[in-house]
Amino acid sequence: MAETTPAVANDVDDATNRMAIRALIPLLITFVLGTLCLQGFNLVFQQVGADVGAPDQASLITAFPSLVLGIVCFIYGSLGDFISLRKLVTVGLIVLFVGSLFGFFANYFLPANLWTVIIARVLQTAGEQVAGSAFLVVATKYLKNSLKVIFFGLYTAAYQLSASIGVFAAGFLSTISWQFLFLIPAVTILFLPILLRNLPSSNGNGDRIDAAGFVIFGVATAFLTLFFSYMSWWMLLVAAVLFIGFGVYISKAKNPFITPAFFKNTRWLMAISLIALFYFTNYVVSPFYNAIGGALYGMDSSQVSTYLVWAFVCAAVVGTSSGAIVGKIGRQAAIITAACLIMCGFAGAAFCVDKGFLALTLCACVLYCGVGLLYSPVVSTVLGTLTTEESGRGVGLNDLVMNVSPSIGIAIFGSLLATVPAEGSSIVGTAGAAAGYSNLLLIAAAVILLGLIVYLVFRKHIYGTAK
Repeated sequence: MAETTPAVANDVDDATNRMAIRALIPLLITFVLGTLCLQGFNLVFQQVGADVGAPDQASLITAFPSLVLGIVCFIYGSLGDFISLRKLVTVGLIVLFVGSLFGFFANYFLPANLWTVIIARVLQTAGEQVAGSAFLVVATKYLKNSLKVIFFGLYTAAYQLSASIGVFAAGFLSTISWQFLFLIPAVTILFLPILLRNLPSSNGNGDRIDAAGFVIFGVATAFLTLFFSYMSWWMLLVAAVLFIGFGVYISKAKNPFITPAFFKNTRWLMAISLIALFYFTNYVVSPFYNAIGGALYGMDSSQVSTYLVWAFVCAAVVGTSSGAIVGKIGRQAAIITAACLIMCGFAGAAFCVDKGFLALTLCACVLYCGVGLLYSPVVSTVLGTLTTEESGRGVGLNDLVMNVSPSIGIAIFGSLLATVPAEGSSIVGTAGAAAGYSNLLLIAAAVILLGLIVYLVFRKHIYGTAK
């Protein structure tokens, strides 16, 4: 039997629940189209860099939007506790629309330029993330408790599905004109009237926004994200100094947007550590498989993607069903099952590195089934440790950790991947270069195992059932 959801607040009434559902659907579609565009540019940024005459700086096309994404994920979710979601979403959709049109017209009808591409992508990223953050805030605050895990599941399914579609859309449009990628999310401006009718007009607490606190935390996050993009240690030093300064600031400020007491909530600290551990390996699968495909099977990235897309489809299918699964077996069993699937996917791939790419693909499908199942119960668990009044900041910090942790992971695993020796051995029996890849996959499995151990040890405390 499913365990009872912790009662952080009374359940909402039917009218509020219906309003939330009518708002969540267009928010989800907006998020899907924005993510599709993001994944598309992540695939073709090297071609775009070559076309605009800046191949050596092509990585900036993904680096700058990623930096913006890491900051706005936190800020948008947190602002949901202070200002109207109507205002926030209205500004976000307008910024997304302007970025889409600017990117297309400035690079299609005028000579394409690196900085017009970057500016347009930054505007699009900042705008579309409003939909993702607003979706989570609305689902947390205004849905009936029984529906929350279902919509969290739809959210992760939408992300995985849009990621896979984005890869194919970019591949198709790149043969015509990559500039058309900009226009994909422009249609979302049509959802604005629906959202204005259904989003709450005064969900914030009415307190004055702590601009200084947001600036300090945002800049600190920016330098932390830049560090994991460029591995410049002075950036990490600046981030550390700013975070320390932020800690001093919130302990002295009269009305900080987040208080030291928030970080003294040990249930939340234990729960958010699960996000850090379970999502640490979230970005490594594609680079691992690309490297293995190229080094061991002579495959290029497009060939690898035709195999990996089935793993994304599995994640989308399981993510869509995760609400029903969690409702049947409970969040605790769902988190344990998801972690075991991810761990088995990595470990299985370690054994199958030299057994053929089809076997590796099956392992990736198992792994991504776990990824698709994980999001809904683990996010519900994290947000269940907070009061309704803190849920916006909880969403913001949840998104922040979910972006920063895999960035750290890919930085570490990426450096290890670049130094895989041509000869070696592994406890799984592989030899040569295959052994190096097997060992990296086993390390990834061990990280997930650590997350599972932490969950099993502290879950009673996390759910508030410890004696």
